[in-house]
Amino acid sequence: MPRYPILILCLTIGWPLAAEAAGPAVIVAEARLEPLADRVEALGTLKANESVSITANVTEVISAIHFDDGQRVTRDQVLVEMHSTEQRALLEEAQARLGEAERQYRRVRALVEQGSASESLLDERLRDLETTRALVVAIRSRLDDRVITAPFDGVVGLRDISLGALVGPGDLITTLDDDSVMKLDFAVPSVYLTTLEPGMPIEARSRTYEGQVFSGVIRGIDSRVDPVTRAIQVRALIPNPDRRLRPGVLMRVELLRNPRDATMVPEAALMQAGHEHAVFVVTGDDELSVERRTIRIGTRLPGSVEVLEGLVPGERVITHGQGKARPGEPVQILAVDDGTRTLREMLEARP
Repeated sequence: MPRYPILILCLTIGWPLAAEAAGPAVIVAEARLEPLADRVEALGTLKANESVSITANVTEVISAIHFDDGQRVTRDQVLVEMHSTEQRALLEEAQARLGEAERQYRRVRALVEQGSASESLLDERLRDLETTRALVVAIRSRLDDRVITAPFDGVVGLRDISLGALVGPGDLITTLDDDSVMKLDFAVPSVYLTTLEPGMPIEARSRTYEGQVFSGVIRGIDSRVDPVTRAIQVRALIPNPDRRLRPGVLMRVELLRNPRDATMVPEAALMQAGHEHAVFVVTGDDELSVERRTIRIGTRLPGSVEVLEGLVPGERVITHGQGKARPGEPVQILAVDDGTRTLREMLEARP
């Protein structure tokens, strides 16, 4: 029910709010050119731009932990160290053997150049040198397995290990997420497939962040349509400079298709007869009269409607008082509805 039925009744029955000779009093609104886009709604779940589970590659005891829960880390920053006393001793032994192998190779090479040693002996010393070098590389690799570093910049999750704990391959130490940009995966009905393309803007909202709108763009579209749901997976990227968004949050997505500048009028101005839509247009400057105009409408929004044909921006349409207005007859404008005032405020502001 309207809040002000008496005021609306005055406009409907033509109560003489102004001189009767000037025609019935009406409230009008101008057709406006406004940005508009067709919206397709979907649900999606946030993912980090990059996400990994940090695990151990070998079975060993934790000797040092260099991060806290939820800490931000940089690429190649050391997170965890494991006991490596044996590997370091083996490395020192292998490096000593490598030094000796290099000296033996150089000595035999000098003898070969003097003709005092055979080529086969030089080949044997070269083989020993290369074998020792490979051994040093292998031991260093085993040492690297006992030092776990961050593969990229991001934020670590909760720590799942303690100092002195024995961990093995696959044991979860923590998680690492690059949350500078968030991925949003959602399903769109395949009927919209021809209108989807990378770079198309989206808007996302969540109850977790009530009242906030997060803007992004479509990054990629899956190569297959699900034969059961007849939907296609779409991935969008949403910048996250303040790091507020987190992986796993459910988002309501609005896909902005066919962005354009549209002629919009208040929904109250619309009159419908069967499948036909029309509005009363007030024409003239000094002597105002009414013209009935058949229009073709497009997208409907709460309180307004898009006009595709039959009306141009700037024309005035009657939003209140259509009941007494007649095509070709004069009217007088009681107020102009700009969408910022209630009906009562417009009536109280009249001269």
